Amino acid sequence: MSDSLPSTSSSTALQSLAWLAIGRTGADIEKLVREVRQQVRRDRRELTWTDIEQALGAQRMTMSDDLRWRVAVHEAGHAMAWTLLDIGKVESVTIGLREMGEVAVDRYRHLAQTEIWLTRVMAAILAGRVAEQLVIGEVMAGSGGGDESDLAKATLVALDAETSLGFSEHQPLIYRASLRGFDVLTLDRELAERVNGRLIAAETLAHDLLVRHEANVLRIATRLSKTGVMSGEELRQLMGIDGDGTPAEDS
Repeated sequence: MSDSLPSTSSSTALQSLAWLAIGRTGADIEKLVREVRQQVRRDRRELTWTDIEQALGAQRMTMSDDLRWRVAVHEAGHAMAWTLLDIGKVESVTIGLREMGEVAVDRYRHLAQTEIWLTRVMAAILAGRVAEQLVIGEVMAGSGGGDESDLAKATLVALDAETSLGFSEHQPLIYRASLRGFDVLTLDRELAERVNGRLIAAETLAHDLLVRHEANVLRIATRLSKTGVMSGEELRQLMGIDGDGTPAEDS
């Protein structure tokens, strides 16, 4: 019995599956398709696009409506900040796949890595938390809690600015990378104050940016909460990005 997909399937169906597969490796997809083929053979029928679509959907993380909305708002904030600050090209935005939420970004490498650029990067990292506060009025613990969290990543950037990148107003020529990592912030109160100042400046930048485009935050989060996946192209369309990369003003 043949288990090839019907030739009449449209490119639209294939594109839909591609979005559902975002975040998975080639090995993940190969394993999933193999398991689906085994199942349809046991059912003695042909493999269809719907079989694969259902298998991809079944692997999504289960979330309450409230949690799904909060995660969608968070990821919308990240995606918009990377785009509006013009420091990276968003390739996809997903919720409930391998991670609770994820924005895949191709960071621009042609930009000068100045202190302003560094602040913008921190702002994009903190923008998910900022969006939650702006739209929902409170934040979830998910922004922190581990070395791979948003707070940890932003803090590390700010710490590097003060200790190893030459941007500190206090002894900027001394390279002070610490083997203690974040522990140095507990031991050096003045350093912690300077790092915190950088984080506050970045958070303020993200806040002012998202306030000006709050209608788009809601628009994107609503769409993402419904579909669970969004391409970078769709994101930019919803933001009203025109041909030269300029965002339209929210009405």
